[in-house]
Amino acid sequence: MPLVEPKPHVMKIVPYIAGEAKIPGFDSPVKLSSNESPLGASSAAIRAYSDQAGMLELYPDGAAMELRQALAQAHGLNLDQVVCGTGSEQLIDCVCRAYVSPGDEVIFTEYAFVCYLISTMAAGGVPVRVPEKNLTADVDAILERVSARTKVVFLANPNNPTGTWIPRAELHRLRRELPEHVLLVVDAAYAEYCDQDEYSFGEELVEAEDGNTVVLHTFSKIFGLASLRVGWARAPREVAMALHRVRGVFNVSTAGQVAAIAALSDTAHTRAAREHNDKWLPWLDGQLRKLGLEVTPSIGNFLLMHFDDAPQCQSADAFLRGKGLILRPVANYGLPRSLRLSVGMDDDNRAVISALAEWLDSKR
Repeated sequence: MPLVEPKPHVMKIVPYIAGEAKIPGFDSPVKLSSNESPLGASSAAIRAYSDQAGMLELYPDGAAMELRQALAQAHGLNLDQVVCGTGSEQLIDCVCRAYVSPGDEVIFTEYAFVCYLISTMAAGGVPVRVPEKNLTADVDAILERVSARTKVVFLANPNNPTGTWIPRAELHRLRRELPEHVLLVVDAAYAEYCDQDEYSFGEELVEAEDGNTVVLHTFSKIFGLASLRVGWARAPREVAMALHRVRGVFNVSTAGQVAAIAALSDTAHTRAAREHNDKWLPWLDGQLRKLGLEVTPSIGNFLLMHFDDAPQCQSADAFLRGKGLILRPVANYGLPRSLRLSVGMDDDNRAVISALAEWLDSKR
């Protein structure tokens, strides 16, 4: 008997490939491939997590009520505007499940987070990839691709893997010129690192009368809880109700919920993580430029560096791995001559620059 065939569009999906964490021959390589917080989770979050060890047989609160209440209070939201998910990528998937039917179009930019493509295709939607300008989202290009079939626009601000962003005025213009039938989803995974005067992840748009904007957040980055998979959305009430209907029933673990609540309240740890990034992101940018490498300016916790061509990029990556340093090749994003470098601890950052300098010397 032949196997049951999956939907044709599902088999066209290229599975997501995460940043590597191991190198043969190294017991503890330096992992700078996944934009994880070098400071890790706060001690308060770790204690909250550990306290759940004796209650693993119990189901979590399916509504994540206490976490949603904590988020609503911290951000001045109503409880019914908050939806929690197993990482923000589950919420990306929920948006597509709730709003995208087969044949509907979903817009995202050329070098956007690959999960937008995966979730669109899983829902049977038509992905519409819009060219960027200087590795930055182009609002005019996005608007030009909108059609009667467009249901969702995903915009990461700042974007991963480039670290680039659009200012508040452009974000507002995008929402203002999008038709009413289009849901704008702003992915703000790195918003806590951003303090530029003109930066906005669109919180004010969620409160606007049209009710067609959602903002996604995560505890995986500055809060250091990536392994627990906790994300959340701020959304108009009607959109939140739709997302609740398609999310998993017990989608956020108890350990994830209590650790996220503790992390949210530990503002000293969050401040320390931001200050560490504020120190080392510009240092790494400057050192890479001194080595003669092209670098895309970033406001996240990572940098995208560029080599002359793909073979040179592969050579540099192999050399770094030989030193026990794991960066992220981004050829699968359409950037075959580029490596993404996450900000690490002090010695790790210095080690990357030293290794790249040694590699460049070997090429002269």
